[in-house]
Amino acid sequence: MVQVPQGAYDCDVLVIGGGIVGLSTAHAITRAAPGTRVTVLEKEPGPARHQTGRNSGVIHSGIYYRPGSLKARYAVQGAAEMVKFCAEYGIAHAVTGKLIVATEREELPRLHALVQRGRENGIPVRELGAAQIAEYEPEVHGLAAIHVGSTGVCDFTGVARQLAQTSGAEIRYGAQVVRVDRRVERGVAVLTAGGDVVRARVLVNCAGLYCDEVARLTGDEPGMRIVPFRGEYYELARPELVRGLVYPVPDPAFPFLGVHLTRGVDGSVHIGPNAVPALAREGYGWGVVRPRELADTVAWPGSWVIARRHWRYGAGELRRSVSKGAFLEAVRRLLPGVESGDLVRAPAGVRAQAVLRDGTLVDDFLIREGARAVHVLNAPSPAATASLPIGREVGNRVLGMLDSV
Repeated sequence: MVQVPQGAYDCDVLVIGGGIVGLSTAHAITRAAPGTRVTVLEKEPGPARHQTGRNSGVIHSGIYYRPGSLKARYAVQGAAEMVKFCAEYGIAHAVTGKLIVATEREELPRLHALVQRGRENGIPVRELGAAQIAEYEPEVHGLAAIHVGSTGVCDFTGVARQLAQTSGAEIRYGAQVVRVDRRVERGVAVLTAGGDVVRARVLVNCAGLYCDEVARLTGDEPGMRIVPFRGEYYELARPELVRGLVYPVPDPAFPFLGVHLTRGVDGSVHIGPNAVPALAREGYGWGVVRPRELADTVAWPGSWVIARRHWRYGAGELRRSVSKGAFLEAVRRLLPGVESGDLVRAPAGVRAQAVLRDGTLVDDFLIREGARAVHVLNAPSPAATASLPIGREVGNRVLGMLDSV
């Protein structure tokens, strides 16, 4: 094991993970405490190659999240900050607003509950009848809808690059962490696959899909495991059918928002995602299988609880994954005029979903501290939207830790 000599530090703070949360954390630390030496290790050859760069690009309003939760507070705050950040640095973005549309009567109570939740979270919401939907989306049909004006879209990969450039941190790409040696009285030393050793006073774990593994490498039991869910998308060959963003009414029992329509900053329209179990943490297709990672998922008791509890929901998602016709059927609930030939396969993403031992799907951002370490253990959507306040929260904890060691 690599050891940490007292005083022989390569940096003050070592961040593992070069996605938008890790880079925002580095940015926040150097802004709050100029002169703090920060190094970011990212195993890929560039930033934002996984969750950050493979999502729908939506700046979420915060309407879905429990009032008072980190997701609610940081999404609302982060959305406003993200628009300002993009404008300041010339990053592609647009505040488009979005519709949440009820297509079945049983969805109406949930739609009304979202109106109340939006108001509790300080989000302006307009309620629409069936005829008013066409004011925003002429091709979309529904029984009722709400319009959320603060939702937008942006280039999150561009945001991540800008954070990397302006953070003042040393960013090392192609640096996969394979070993961590933490000595409470000395610091943390990390060994990369390339044989480099980086010594720091404090470690920050923003490893996303691998955050639970990094926590255990550090010597902290996170009490959860990442269970990866693949989100599969289609691109709409007739983007003129959709003007902005259109969502179904989500089921509050799940952290997924359902198949929705998203017009991106480039004018293309993506449809999805559905959510199916991935057979690897980077399982962007059914053909990607990593036996060790799959075995870890299967061995976690919470995975079996999810399977028993939500098998009907999961069966529907699997059906839409293997059947384009089933996916088309789901899309037609919102967009009746879409045809099979309008759907073109697009790149998939993987959601790093934290699951507790009892099968609870962690529904809020989860940040925990250990000796000389801060672990970000659940930061799926809307983490990109909320990345600037998340980075400040993690940065504040790190700076407090630095003051005490």
